[in-house]
Amino acid sequence: MQKYRGIIVDAISRRKFKGEIAVENGKIISIEEKEHDIEQYILPGLVDAHVHIESSMTVPSVFARMAVARGTVAVVSDPHEIANVMGEEGIDYMLEDARKVPLKVFYGVPSCVPATPFESAGAVLDAEAVDRLLARDDLHYLSEMMNFPGVVLEFPDVIAKLESAKKYGKNIDGHAPGLRGADLQKYISAGIFTDHESFAYEEAVEKIKLGMKILIREGSSARNFETLYKLIDEYTESVMLCTDDSHPDTLIYEGHIDKLLRRGQEKGLDIYNLIKTAVINPVEHYGLNVGLLREGDPADFIIVDDLKSFNVLKTFIDGNCVYDDGKVLFSVDKAPAKNVFNRNKISIDDVKLALPASENNGGQMKKIRVIVAQDGELVTGQELAIPKLENGNLVSDPSRDILKMVVLSRYADDPVQIGFIKNIGLKKGAIASSIAHDSHNIIVVGATDEDIVEAVNRLVENQGGIVVGTKENLIDLPLEVSGLMSTLDGKEVAARYEQLNEEARKLGTSLLSPFMTLSFMSLLVIPELKLGDKGLFDVTKFEFVELFVRE
Repeated sequence: MQKYRGIIVDAISRRKFKGEIAVENGKIISIEEKEHDIEQYILPGLVDAHVHIESSMTVPSVFARMAVARGTVAVVSDPHEIANVMGEEGIDYMLEDARKVPLKVFYGVPSCVPATPFESAGAVLDAEAVDRLLARDDLHYLSEMMNFPGVVLEFPDVIAKLESAKKYGKNIDGHAPGLRGADLQKYISAGIFTDHESFAYEEAVEKIKLGMKILIREGSSARNFETLYKLIDEYTESVMLCTDDSHPDTLIYEGHIDKLLRRGQEKGLDIYNLIKTAVINPVEHYGLNVGLLREGDPADFIIVDDLKSFNVLKTFIDGNCVYDDGKVLFSVDKAPAKNVFNRNKISIDDVKLALPASENNGGQMKKIRVIVAQDGELVTGQELAIPKLENGNLVSDPSRDILKMVVLSRYADDPVQIGFIKNIGLKKGAIASSIAHDSHNIIVVGATDEDIVEAVNRLVENQGGIVVGTKENLIDLPLEVSGLMSTLDGKEVAARYEQLNEEARKLGTSLLSPFMTLSFMSLLVIPELKLGDKGLFDVTKFEFVELFVRE
């Protein structure tokens, strides 16, 4: 038997008291009030209610080492990133690697692989495959239903997946950015009761009042805490906390769910409400086998120095100390590399875009659609602009911050798709990645065609990863697992990634997380205008559109 003393924070009864916890065989066998002089706080371990581990750019066993150092004992994880690349084999890879570590990882079944039928992915999980996966005991829920038009319009394949989740008694996660009114009501009536995509306070309140639980997201790019934090005190029962997509530097330098507890205290939020949203609500909603600091519960708890800084001193999972005073107390063997990448190098001719004679209307050139990126958001806008021409070809115009963006399939040597984007901010060079949600094709933005081609070809050489620089000086981060994750230690990946970010800033970008922002510019389920491997796509119309505007 092990005993631990401290100031116990009981979020269920909403009280703090000096006491002692006794642990035996991984369970809390007693909690007693007891006087002592220890000024440390014992809280239930933290839970991330929605995360894509792949976005940490590390495999689950490495991610776990970063997470427990931040007081996280469990995560609800959607493996749809690797599933889009490797299908069921990718899901099994994530499950097998997560079993090596004490972090409690509760995986769901990806509902949208691919996210839409308008892009090329490495795999397809149809309704039959989803049903088969939902029948498994090691997959716990149906992951975010991003195809909200398919729900509203009752696409048979979409409805079949929802019905399978109901058949097996498993929760269904939602994904409905900006959805309001009658369409929202229909979406919820299909049995979908969570959403982590609300980016406006009024939108979140409407969803809550219709019965949804809102997951306040604070990741590396999409950061909604500042907009939504008041919900924690106002609608405590209907709120959970998540990171969704956090890169390794964010996890190591900023924190995980612990950072939201700190920010909540800075905002003056009730500490018990914070803990309820960070632990109790996700455990109860998803039915997780995670302790809530009660007698008989699994001994999943953390010890922190105080309730302002939330500096984690120790983390316990099933009674075992997994993190103590700056040291993670478990190690793992290096994970194997697995990938799907079938793309050859490209040439300058592949990214040239000649001005069609039909678009030069009597000397008055027609305008093009330009994607407008928004720092810290997954949604985009669109503007119309006269393109820059050189030798009859459309090229980037860094002086106006209108840059060429290309997306090309990583699964076949299909034609390169070309668009233009604003607010990336590069003055020279290019940034490129094989992390391009959700099909994870190759996406590149550059100041010149030559920079774009060299960046693409470095990615091809590495079989995926991230690249930044000019054509003369490129630096990279290879991601040998599905072009999404490295098998290196988290600190190594974070340091290299921070180097890439710094290089991107030297090239002119002011984006908080340029590679994360870039990765969502091909996600065809989040408005407004995106570029996929099959063309320019208007998400609000849910159809392809021409680059040039027809007047």
